[in-house]
Amino acid sequence: MSKSFDDILSKLKTTGKKKLAVAYAQDEHVLEAVELAHQKGIVDAVLVGDAEKIAEIAKSLNMNLDEYEVIDVKDMQEAATCAVKLVHDGKADIYMKGSLDSKTFLKSVLNKEVGLRTGQTLSHVCVFEIPGIDRLLFLTDVAFLPYPTLEDKKQIIEYTVNVARACGVDMPKVAPLAAVEVVNPKMPVTVEADELTKACEAGEIKNCIVDGPLSMDLAIDPEAAKFKPGAESRKIVGDADILLFPDIHAGNLTYKTIVRLAKVKNGNILLGTKAPVILTSRSDSVDVKLNSIALAAVVAEDQKNGTF
Repeated sequence: MSKSFDDILSKLKTTGKKKLAVAYAQDEHVLEAVELAHQKGIVDAVLVGDAEKIAEIAKSLNMNLDEYEVIDVKDMQEAATCAVKLVHDGKADIYMKGSLDSKTFLKSVLNKEVGLRTGQTLSHVCVFEIPGIDRLLFLTDVAFLPYPTLEDKKQIIEYTVNVARACGVDMPKVAPLAAVEVVNPKMPVTVEADELTKACEAGEIKNCIVDGPLSMDLAIDPEAAKFKPGAESRKIVGDADILLFPDIHAGNLTYKTIVRLAKVKNGNILLGTKAPVILTSRSDSVDVKLNSIALAAVVAEDQKNGTF
């Protein structure tokens, strides 16, 4: 089981390189992350964008562009369409956002002719490596779906379980989070969490353990769980792998609090598409972008093997 991003990188040494298509690639942090991933044997890349600007940045990074395919497309939207089509046509395994706005990038993902849409709900998964926690934590959805419905949440769980399993977690424990651990009809989030738990028990949600509603402390802190009434009857007592948030507010606030206040490593991936999509912020560090590439690569490997 992968307990760190180093474990994921080690796992990728036993798989073949994946092909990464970068849309509007003239971004310093993106190119640096791509170069590091290439040096580690994770990916080969097709860099789509302004060739002159890509070459200028590559020179500053001592990056040998002879090891990459560069497709010169000056227009942002055309570059995104060109890059996503490579993945759509099976010429690349992973689609990554470069120096373009998220709206244009997502428009290319959802392009009816050459995009990666499947008709399923799109959702965002963040993977955290946090000091003091002996496993990776998978958080969803923290950046994409504002108010997921019950059916959305079932799909989100399915996607995130697949990511966790790709990272070596055989039977992930999923905690649908709420403010309390009891079902209260006046708190719809708790009712949905209970319905998700029952759906898993009925076999509707597979390859995981779902136990909710759960408060955050009961989900991730074994010591706190000791003092919770009825904790001994729960399936999750401080050892959740996946944290399912009730809405984007709870997820995004938690995500940003962890990133800003704790020394963590993280990577992000967009799911519900035909292939892994890396949608990171321009402000994300090189390490976050590298970890996201590694995460997408293990998912792409599982998709290739038909286990995702």
